[in-house]
Amino acid sequence: MRTVWKENGLSIVLLLLAVIFLAGQIAAGFQVHNEELVQHGAEALTLSQYLHSGHFVSATFENWESEFLQMGMYILLTVTLRQRGSAESRPLEPGQEATTIRPGPKPWPVRKGGFWKTLYGHSLAIAFGLLFVVSFVLHALGSWRAQQDEQRLQGLPPPGFLDHVTSSTFWFESMQNWQSEFLAVLALVVLTVFLRQKDSPQSKPVEAPHSQTGE
Repeated sequence: MRTVWKENGLSIVLLLLAVIFLAGQIAAGFQVHNEELVQHGAEALTLSQYLHSGHFVSATFENWESEFLQMGMYILLTVTLRQRGSAESRPLEPGQEATTIRPGPKPWPVRKGGFWKTLYGHSLAIAFGLLFVVSFVLHALGSWRAQQDEQRLQGLPPPGFLDHVTSSTFWFESMQNWQSEFLAVLALVVLTVFLRQKDSPQSKPVEAPHSQTGE
């Protein structure tokens, strides 16, 4: 058990935090949405019904969508772009990069070579791209259902799917998350030029000069 914790402690804690905050979102959203329904004379939802509602699906995947977009773009941009002095950037000069590979069995796509090796060489960005597309679609569907419910409560005709995804309401939901995600990455890139966090892999060593890029 101690070995499992030592080797996987970071992912275990991050998973627990994600579950805790998701549970908090569900609890708060469940209460808020039901209060809104009751105010409009509609019947409150059960927890199971709420988890299938547009309100929950839209709110959840709206944020997942922006997270996957952020990380996918960050991975792609850091392949070719640099930021002098940032711990989040590769060195400015190719000769300064350390590419030490420890002995051990190579992944099967590397052993296979050809197309599979090329695909594997871009698999991280591809995975985040697919996660973004799935989250975007689920956000769009959930947001549409939530908009339909809201229109019905107001006695108005519900919008069609195409009308909704081309509306300013839908894109406002997306853009407000996208801009905040890229602002967070920008803050991390720039702040690691001047600030340090002892023993964090996201930070340069405490003694490192500001001009040092990466570790």
